[in-house]
Amino acid sequence: MKKLTKNVLGVAFVAAVTFGIVSFSCKANSGSANVAFAETTPAVNIPQDSLEVTQALQSTFRSISSQVLPAVVEVDVTETTRVRTYNPFEDLPFFFGLPNDKSNDKDDDSKKYREYQQSGLGSGVIVKKTGKTVYVLTNNHVAGNATTIKIKLNDEREFDGTLIGADERMDVALVSFECNDDSITVAKMGNSDEVQQGDIVLALGSPLGYFASVTQGIVSATGRSGGQIGSISDFIQTDAAINQGNSGGPLVNIWGEVIGINTWIASQSGGSQGLGFSIPINNIKTAIDQFIDKGKISYGWLGVSLTEITKEYKEELGVGGESGAFASEIFLDSPAMKGGMQAGDFITELNGHSVKSVDQLVREVGNIRAGDTAEFTIMRGKNKIKLSVKIDERTKDVASDNAKLWPGFIASPLTDDVRKQIKLENNKVKGIVVTNVQEKSPAAALRLQNGDVITAVNDKTVTNVQEFYEALDTTGSKEIWFDVYSDGHTISTGRYKLGK
Repeated sequence: MKKLTKNVLGVAFVAAVTFGIVSFSCKANSGSANVAFAETTPAVNIPQDSLEVTQALQSTFRSISSQVLPAVVEVDVTETTRVRTYNPFEDLPFFFGLPNDKSNDKDDDSKKYREYQQSGLGSGVIVKKTGKTVYVLTNNHVAGNATTIKIKLNDEREFDGTLIGADERMDVALVSFECNDDSITVAKMGNSDEVQQGDIVLALGSPLGYFASVTQGIVSATGRSGGQIGSISDFIQTDAAINQGNSGGPLVNIWGEVIGINTWIASQSGGSQGLGFSIPINNIKTAIDQFIDKGKISYGWLGVSLTEITKEYKEELGVGGESGAFASEIFLDSPAMKGGMQAGDFITELNGHSVKSVDQLVREVGNIRAGDTAEFTIMRGKNKIKLSVKIDERTKDVASDNAKLWPGFIASPLTDDVRKQIKLENNKVKGIVVTNVQEKSPAAALRLQNGDVITAVNDKTVTNVQEFYEALDTTGSKEIWFDVYSDGHTISTGRYKLGK
């Protein structure tokens, strides 16, 4: 019994010593009279008022993420591509194969083509729910050519998606899926016209397959051109990290409202370099209902070919330092021509507000409904003219019909540099230079070529761009021809008959 007691006391003593060693080893008392425990000491000393501001900001980001992410989806797509196979014996006589061998049957498409399937991934945001049908907004380059679509919700439920409509010009698409869950979260759309440089924003989506990710940044700029990807939209630029897979996901403000759809990045590496671009949501709002009602976006059509021109070109055109869009060519029998517009007009206003660029005018005309009348202010030389034009609906056929694109080329100033390029040594020759001749256009029918120098229109001498377009008046002319200078000779083209 005594032996047992000693053993127990011995163990207790050892335990006490051990505890003492462990306790002291957790202390930070080197060279200090004050003893502090690590578990009670803050990592950094932050003033309370500053900490409250930071905590409030963190709380805001948490709230946005938790409440908006349920409306953000992953869009998994499969695209099927048909590729024509090459058969070196396809066009040889039948004795290179049996006459009844279907492999030589040119009408058998299954032998001519091979199908390849390619998987892709993007993001989307739920923007509408009608009954059991849920609508997801994404990019055309994500879902526009998909043969199968899978929608993955934030809670990882998956649904089969159906493409409702897609538009290449705006790079947007609408996908739907069926769900009986009444608690499906629908994102709230904001007003992208109120977005300003410096605004705090969050980008949500599935970059590189990392499901339901959130990044944060600011609005770096607004009104960026979409020319790099062939879109007619302007863009919100942000430094919030956007990578492949973010396409179609929302850009939201500090109120959790969708202000843009993330679409593309400018990058030398293929990854985020702080240059992400989102389509402003105001550009897309009307497209959602159009997709649902008609399966497509209907654009207004004016019927002119618009060109950005330099300050020097404006001076020769006679419009000075005006901002606007140059109608270098016009479609015959188009709304523009019926409304009195001419090739060479410089458009400065639409419906009472200024036109700043070609992209802006294309977007705003596109948003006008077919049948509505638009008011334009144009400069014809130094003269300002107001025109009323009844807008038509744009179709691919009419907008790509070069046979009606008048005159079918762009007139360029005959500068000293241009004279050297076309090897025009006679400095006495005045006129304009033919550039950008369109195939199947009136210019092509008249055998005009890039680099030709036009010196007269309907026998009226022209010495600069302004005089050329003034002479190109189609209102009082039934036919138009040109005098062209070439190798010391002046020849007249055939006569192009205007109208039917």
